[in-house]
Amino acid sequence: MKKFLFLMYGIIAYFAFFGSILYAIGFVGNLVVPKTIDGEPQVPMLNAILINGSLLLLFALQHSIMARPAFKRWFTRIIPEVIERSTYVLLSSLCLALMMWQWQPMGGMIWSTDNATVKTILMVIYLVGWAIVFLSSFLINHFDLFGLRQVWLYFNGKPYTHLKFKLPFLYKYVRHPLYLGLLIAFWSTPVMTITHLFFAILTTGYVFTGIQFEEKDLVNTFGEKYKSYKKKAPMIIPFTKKKAAS
Repeated sequence: MKKFLFLMYGIIAYFAFFGSILYAIGFVGNLVVPKTIDGEPQVPMLNAILINGSLLLLFALQHSIMARPAFKRWFTRIIPEVIERSTYVLLSSLCLALMMWQWQPMGGMIWSTDNATVKTILMVIYLVGWAIVFLSSFLINHFDLFGLRQVWLYFNGKPYTHLKFKLPFLYKYVRHPLYLGLLIAFWSTPVMTITHLFFAILTTGYVFTGIQFEEKDLVNTFGEKYKSYKKKAPMIIPFTKKKAAS
């Protein structure tokens, strides 16, 4: 019974992620969904800055702190290790959903284009950014990253095995293609409002801060392999270093 419950918990957490990330694509790109990043301001500018900054900070703290090995060791004294990743994914999804729900447009215009061709190009680039995010997750093991592999192995009575260090496709050219995809998506817009710029700047700052913590963990985990990889592959911008060997 416990195996089944853990599997269901992992599936629920995964679909919470999938639903929130699909909504986020519409939210950031001002596409389809009921509430998007831009809109008519409902509160004074200072209030909006404080609210939006707090929402982004909450997501960043949850996302970073719960990903650290020391926190995981403490957390798995409270919950079973097999659902630790699913719990992380679920809470990240809830924080993302909260941010989008409570987000406050601030108005203002930084740039805008009425050229249909330019709009189309920027929208294609935006969607390519998200495609890179998803492709990157599948290259390293999408279902392990989002907790499903852990609960599935447990359900089938198999021990969990850690992923080996490898450099598939995009990872040969850049160490963090998933973050590259996010940055492309966050900055590619035909209409850059103050609201969107605020979001893009803060999330970019978080991405580069998070990379520092993540790479420290990766060095601790993979040692010289990752140190050598860092020397050969650029962090974010492809083709700025010699291509990493597999």
